[in-house]
Amino acid sequence: MNDSTWGAPQGAGYWGTPDMRAAPAGPAHDVHGAQQTRPMPNVPDVPDAGRDAQSRDDRDRDAAHVSGPLFRDEKPQEPMSTPLPPPPQKKRAGRDLRAAIGVGVGLGAVIGVSLFIVKAAFIGVIVAAVVVGLWELTTRLQERKGIKAPLVPLAVGGAAMVIAGYARGPEGAWIAMALTALAVLVWRMTEPPDGYLKDVTAGVFAAFYVPFLATFVALMLTADDGSWRVLTFLILTVVSDTGAYAVGWRFGTHKLAPRISPGKTREGLLGAVAFAMVAGVLCMEFLIDDGAWWQGLLLGLAVAASATLGDLGESMIKRDLGIKDMGTLLPGHGGIMDRLDSLLPTAPVVWLLLVLFVGSG
Repeated sequence: MNDSTWGAPQGAGYWGTPDMRAAPAGPAHDVHGAQQTRPMPNVPDVPDAGRDAQSRDDRDRDAAHVSGPLFRDEKPQEPMSTPLPPPPQKKRAGRDLRAAIGVGVGLGAVIGVSLFIVKAAFIGVIVAAVVVGLWELTTRLQERKGIKAPLVPLAVGGAAMVIAGYARGPEGAWIAMALTALAVLVWRMTEPPDGYLKDVTAGVFAAFYVPFLATFVALMLTADDGSWRVLTFLILTVVSDTGAYAVGWRFGTHKLAPRISPGKTREGLLGAVAFAMVAGVLCMEFLIDDGAWWQGLLLGLAVAASATLGDLGESMIKRDLGIKDMGTLLPGHGGIMDRLDSLLPTAPVVWLLLVLFVGSG
């Protein structure tokens, strides 16, 4: 039956649809029509016993909801308590600090011995770091991006760059850089042309990023007080990184560059600046001949800026490659490139400022 028929009759003594008005309604029809004057709800056709059982169940549930359990021996359910939030966890360092400190002390000992006993030995340390760094960088480029930057001309040219810078000065470094770039172009010609442009571009970038920037450390070493200049450069960079880490870990709340390196904060940058400026004053007063305290302030500020930019630059490279570290050679630190990220761009800054402040001596 259609829902529209559950209403008042269409006329006196008639039932059904308007097309059926010609049929007179008898008493039975009148009674049936009178019984349907009250609208009825639209319910599914179920047996009466089933409807009665459902009605009783509904009434029982309603009564239980209002007045509690149906039987006296039933115990009411206790309300569920809201779980307490877990206590805040203490901040933890992201790396193995014991391993990191141990490796740092070992590297410091090697650098100190080679730097103050035989300068040529320290040039060997720079060359070794450059070659390993180039190997890490080119390996990650090939693994993650399929870029085949030729390692052999890069390693040979990188070593030549550092040695030429120490022996012949800036002119020697520039000549070695140009020859290394040319060697990369020629070496890549021995393979199919597919991907030639991206491979040689990455090779020239690697030659500039690792060995050429490292050459400025060798240039510092050529001065009469070269060992102290290099030590100042290393101290300021390490202190800047340490200040950024310590202050950022303890007080950092505002992100510095979340899309590049989510762990770096503005508070950490302020810590790097403060620590580096204090260290700069001390180094210029006690380590550098004819240095002044105000020069140390400027030097520390410049080192904090360049070290932070260098760290962000390598973070950008690693984020593009989809990796956390460039390597695993140094426990607690990652790879060689993960330690050179702040040092490489800082080297030309320190070399230039020291030349301006106290000369090339």
